[in-house]
Amino acid sequence: MHLSRRLAMTAMLSIACVTGYAQERATREEAKAMTDAAFEHIKKVGEAQAYKDFTTDKAKWNKKDLYVQVYNNNSINQAHGANPQLVGKDMTNVRDANGVNLVPDMIKMAAKGGGWVDYDWPDPITKKIMGKSTYVRKQPNGEGFVGVGVYR
Repeated sequence: MHLSRRLAMTAMLSIACVTGYAQERATREEAKAMTDAAFEHIKKVGEAQAYKDFTTDKAKWNKKDLYVQVYNNNSINQAHGANPQLVGKDMTNVRDANGVNLVPDMIKMAAKGGGWVDYDWPDPITKKIMGKSTYVRKQPNGEGFVGVGVYR
């Protein structure tokens, strides 16, 4: 009987972990809403403060598995909520597992009025390559893009 209780407890904890994991995933609507909020934040506080906020203010700008990223027209990272070491880096040649040229493709999409860019990227939780979609729109200054991605 003691063993069956232990197995039941293990099963319940596993279900709780999976449920918690599923709840941490954001939706496309949430990614688009955060992109729009980031755009408005840039307009309100200016580029320098907004870029700093996106990169360092995890309480406000990191929700579930969402974070803000900002690039200029030269594919130079201006802000990155998940990896501050990318700020200032040229990401022109970064490609996904299928050869999608991520940042230049996102800049092109933003220049067309904004929208979704699909690609495959390592999931920070599972470390497996997964489908990801990032919603991008041109920054208020007309440069590059501001965007937020969601795993599919």
